[in-house]
Amino acid sequence: MLRFSRCLAISLAIGWAFTPGPAHAAPAKPHKPVPEPPQETGFLNRKIDLHGVTYRYQVYLPEEWRRDDRKQWPIILFLHGRGERGSEGMWQTQIGLPQAVRDHPERWPFVIVMPQCPQASYWTDPEMQAIAMTALDRESEEFHGDPQRTYLSGISLGGYGAWELARQNPHRWAAIAIAASGVFWSYAPERWQEAATLPAEYAHALGRTPVWLFHGSNDTVVLPRESELMYQAFKAAGGRVRLWIYQGLPHDCWTRAYNEPDLPRWLLDHPLDHLLDHPAESKPGATPPPAFAERLVIPLHPPSIKLSNALLDTYVGEYTDPKGNLVITVYRQGNELFEKNRQNEITELAAETQTTFFYLNGVTTTRLVFERDPQDHVTALVLHDDRHEERWEKRITNSRR
Repeated sequence: MLRFSRCLAISLAIGWAFTPGPAHAAPAKPHKPVPEPPQETGFLNRKIDLHGVTYRYQVYLPEEWRRDDRKQWPIILFLHGRGERGSEGMWQTQIGLPQAVRDHPERWPFVIVMPQCPQASYWTDPEMQAIAMTALDRESEEFHGDPQRTYLSGISLGGYGAWELARQNPHRWAAIAIAASGVFWSYAPERWQEAATLPAEYAHALGRTPVWLFHGSNDTVVLPRESELMYQAFKAAGGRVRLWIYQGLPHDCWTRAYNEPDLPRWLLDHPLDHLLDHPAESKPGATPPPAFAERLVIPLHPPSIKLSNALLDTYVGEYTDPKGNLVITVYRQGNELFEKNRQNEITELAAETQTTFFYLNGVTTTRLVFERDPQDHVTALVLHDDRHEERWEKRITNSRR
């Protein structure tokens, strides 16, 4: 028993010696705050609750956006058309401005707010106007929207709503861009009874806020007359307005409009200045900007030129990709040049210059350029548009050997 007691005492002493006490405690490691995860950019899902109803929508952040730099960003409120209505919150990103941003993000250094109108509603409904403005306010606050560079844009049905938001909040917008729309709503035909006065009301409310309108000359859904009346009203009121009529385009003129490289630059060239945009509120001695009115008819294609059959014959042949696969065949019929692809679809080519061609009934931005070697033989065909470029070698025939 005595031996057991001594062993127990020795064990406890040894254990105590190795037990860290206050005097021997290791210094506590400094607490490192967990860094906030980087903010996602691109198209982000958002939602908003108003009057007990949840509305889903999207906001776009440029890749360069940063939460911690407190930089203010230009911000656009974009309203989609009739076909993009719904409640899933995403369909509106497939058309118009969002589509242009996907094609050329480098052109659009903007935060873009894209609310969605429910299927049974219209952007001109007071509830939808409230949704759009609430979404803009929230995203402006969270993502550092610049109050001096807040812009408004809409297409078709969304243009109807954009005009209403413009009139009701005239001091909010630095500039406005609207495509294929007007103020005479298709679901309210009685508004045409006010055709002599209604456009002037919008022009008076907006003063000299810059407005750029786009319309297709062949639009049968929203007649070009709607944009023409708005242009005339702003011009008569001494406003600042541009109207571009795209010759030959139907209702969808917005694809071409938002693809204009000048459009985002034009928006950024017009920061908001109420004292100048609204002369009635100007300081004494302030000089308002001059009135400006521009109406242009933009041809669908450049003028084509006629080339000799001998020159056209030099382009005739088969063109292959880098792996040797046949891509297209170029042939002449009469004094015209044609292209046949691998699906045997035939498209007429029109000459812009002696070496540059475009599709006579195709995409307006596509060009085909024939390359020649120092011996003046055609060696390749380069297809390029505003997004990419492809080069196809011409197959060597016996006549070239």
